[in-house]
Amino acid sequence: MATNKLIMIKGTRDGLTLSMNDRCSWEELLNELDNILTNKYMAADEPLITVKIELGNRYITDQQEQLLREIIRKHNKLVVDHIESNVILKKDALKWKDETDIKLYNKIIRSGQVLEVHGDLLLIGDVNPGGKVIATGNIFIIGNLRGIAHAGVNGNREAVVAASYMAPSQLRIAEVISRSPDTDTEGVPMECGFINANGEQIVMDRINAIAKSRPELNAFERRVMNG
Repeated sequence: MATNKLIMIKGTRDGLTLSMNDRCSWEELLNELDNILTNKYMAADEPLITVKIELGNRYITDQQEQLLREIIRKHNKLVVDHIESNVILKKDALKWKDETDIKLYNKIIRSGQVLEVHGDLLLIGDVNPGGKVIATGNIFIIGNLRGIAHAGVNGNREAVVAASYMAPSQLRIAEVISRSPDTDTEGVPMECGFINANGEQIVMDRINAIAKSRPELNAFERRVMNG
């Protein structure tokens, strides 16, 4: 690990990590970065080295990011892998909040009605035949699903659909559509649907299988418990 005045460099098996001071001026930071990389000798036959940049509590514009990449790029053996910052714009934070919030509804979706939300949907009530629920995230129904459910509508293939009683007329996750059920097929209690590991089709399983197939949903549980 090499420590400079404003930039700490750490070598890992994946390349270099540059942790940058987030309290100095932007110009000071770039000057030190250029000096460090200029003085670092790299033989022509050395392999490419990937660089991860940690900005801390500093936000940079697209133009500043471009300049940062150009300084590193001119040293031929260095390639920027990704840039991390603890800071995002307010509009991006609000968008993230909107997309990850759990939208709770207590109602019945009747034939001809459509309920569409950003983020995860928690519906306490039934979706009747001819009714439709749509979410950019997951869909959880405490009630009967007899209509159409479309989770991950913007292309989220990790989304799931779960219901207390699963008898949908159609189940859809991202662009994948489930096989139409046989007309004589009875519904199944406490079931969930998700895209299988091959990404080819929607499979149905017991609702407690979600924890194994989608462990990231533990975050959903924490959001429900903590609000």
